Amino acid sequence: MESRGSSTGGVVLGLVLLAAGVAVFGVRLLHEGPYAVPRGGNLLGGVGALALGALFLAPGVPRLLRRATAIVSPVILFFALYAIGAELEETISLYATDSAGRPAELRLWIVDREDGEWAGMPRTKAVEHALDGARLDLLRAGETRCVVPVVSEDRATTREIHAMKVDKYAVARASAVIGLYPREARDGMVAVRFDPCPAG
Repeated sequence: MESRGSSTGGVVLGLVLLAAGVAVFGVRLLHEGPYAVPRGGNLLGGVGALALGALFLAPGVPRLLRRATAIVSPVILFFALYAIGAELEETISLYATDSAGRPAELRLWIVDREDGEWAGMPRTKAVEHALDGARLDLLRAGETRCVVPVVSEDRATTREIHAMKVDKYAVARASAVIGLYPREARDGMVAVRFDPCPAG
């Protein structure tokens, strides 16, 4: 199979992908507290960008594989850039368990309203992690404290919290413009308030 070295464009794209892959992991060091390992699409973006970047820069890669890499790279780069953007602004960790009883660290955007701290999420996510009424640890600004999430399905509240989130987070606004993030809360979304755990 024919192979060749990287072209100038391939070298540039390879370096961009490598830089994005490193940034997916490194941007989390901006936050105080324990390092949050990327998961799901964020992990795919980080590892994928590193792998594709290395392929672009490696000598002797078959032409067909290099072309396939070029086709896939925009998708992987998008995941990586979204993962970076999602962590550039304030992100909290909520330590819960999933339906199988396994520990789960939920990375969430958070907003402050006069009645407390709120996040928004799909109803399925709140149910999957049995959030409503549980005693959980929440990490914010380097401080871990006990909270009791209260899930609200009130549509007006959910819409307001979602709008506050879009207003606060630049990546949410940018993604909404291109249709990759809902500008308004969808029917399947809920709002979650984090109340302090009762004393004792």
